[in-house]
Amino acid sequence: MAYYRELMDWIGMAIDTIGVLLIVFGALIATWRFLFRRQEGQAKSYEVYRQDLARAILLGLEFLVAGDIIRTVVVSPTLDNVVVLGLIVLIRTFLSMALQLEVEGRWPWQRPVKVRPATLSGEQIDKK
Repeated sequence: MAYYRELMDWIGMAIDTIGVLLIVFGALIATWRFLFRRQEGQAKSYEVYRQDLARAILLGLEFLVAGDIIRTVVVSPTLDNVVVLGLIVLIRTFLSMALQLEVEGRWPWQRPVKVRPATLSGEQIDKK
């Protein structure tokens, strides 16, 4: 049983490491793209940069939450650790939702906005 817990602790740390690396490399890639792709205009480049950076953070947070869950539930499932895990997951869930709002411009439970095509006269066409 001790071997299993030690193995799960290593797996949890490996998943945490992957999460941190995703955030770091995602930030570096987003910054690289921002610095060398500025021909579309400053405002558009900055918006794309923020979205790329937020996506990297979101993906990294998912891995960090998974690592925390594995280590807390399998390695040391005390009531104190579970409460701390609950708070961490709550904070990271709030951060994920806020970042998704930043990236997509809508809350996760909202449907994507469908854009209707315009005619030559400027009126909207309803397609059903």
